[in-house]
Formats: sequence, structure tokens, C-alpha cells
Amino acid sequence: MKSSRFIFVTGTDTDVGKTVFAADLTRTLIQLGARVVALKPICSGGRDDARKLRSAAGNALSLDDVNPWHFRAALSPDLAARREKKCVRLAALVAHAEKMARRYELVVVEGAGGLLSPLGEGFDSRDLIVALRARPIIVCPNRLGAVNQVRLVLEALPVTYAKQARVVLVNPPHADAPSRSNRLLLAKFFPADRIFEMPWLKQKRTLDLKARSKSRRRTK
Repeated sequence: MKSSRFIFVTGTDTDVGKTVFAADLTRTLIQLGARVVALKPICSGGRDDARKLRSAAGNALSLDDVNPWHFRAALSPDLAARREKKCVRLAALVAHAEKMARRYELVVVEGAGGLLSPLGEGFDSRDLIVALRARPIIVCPNRLGAVNQVRLVLEALPVTYAKQARVVLVNPPHADAPSRSNRLLLAKFFPADRIFEMPWLKQKRTLDLKARSKSRRRTK
């Protein structure tokens, strides 16, 4: 596969750390001198992820450029779109991403949900990866079951893209037996030099604790 201007961040599920990783990757590439932006082309249930990606790239794009398709219901994007009597087609999404790529060296694209979660009319993140000829990065929580989950995503990718893939294991706040051993176990099935670990971010943990504290106050 030829070198691509797109890096596609997908995951083993929803809420596994894709946005945190995609934002961190975008900031790092910019610090290294690359001209990079990040896209969350389609989302539902809120635009917080898109705002984080926009901020990571220095607000170089408008929110609507980062996230041109967004829907209110917290459902899979295709179902949320149907509720609003709207339709998202793969060709339109690809055209938008390629338009952004003409302005930048690299475009980090974050999917929604897992690899095979429906995004629009008849397509998912796998279809989008292929259409963009993107290099996939698979984000997975580093916990019990991670090896199976990552291998399933790799099996679902076309062989050419699986060979280009990278895996990021997002570590828990406190290491346990599975999180200490998953990388070594996964390396029996996938090249060790393409497996990375992302440390637990204290900022995310602080935000989680604040959210729980607010929830407790509301229930008192």
C-alpha cells in the first residue's frame, strides 16, 4: 500500500480512548513540525470529541470542518441520522476528508464506535479506511480480553491494512496481571514493534472524579 496522507484511529469498541489518543497524536505530530489536522467526520450524541480534536490542532479548522456530520441522538450515527431524516454517504465523507488533505501534510481521522459499527448508509470505519487508503491505528483498553479484541479487529481488516496497522493499549490507572502481560501475549500474534502502550492520563482521571462528585451531589 502506498504512503497515505491519512491516519485512521479506530477502536475495539466505543469509549476506549480513541479521542484521547487521536488528540495526543495530533499535538505530538504538530510539535514535531508536521502540518496536521484532525477530523471526527461523523458523530452522534454530542460534539465534545470533535471539539477536543479541533483544539489539539490549534483550532486550525472550524468545528464544522472537523465534524461536518453530527446528530443529536446518542445512537449509532446511521440510526441517529435516520431519526433526523438525514443520510450520510461514503462518497461525501471521503470527498470532505480529501479536501482537508489537500491543505495539510497529514490528516488524523477518528472513527465512531468500533471498526464495524455502522457510520452511514451501507458503510463503516473499515470501508472508510479502505476508501481513504489510511493507515489504521487500533486503540484498545489494556485489560482482560484485550488480546482477543485486538485480534478480532485485525482479522476484520483487509490483509493489506492489517499489515500497516498499529495497536495502542491504553493502560488502566493501576496495573494488574492482564495489563502487565497483554503486550507480550499479543506479540505472539502481531509484530511487537507495532504494539504501543499509552499511559493513564491523570487529567482524564481527575475529570472522571469531578464528574462522579457532581453526580453524588445531585443525588443527595
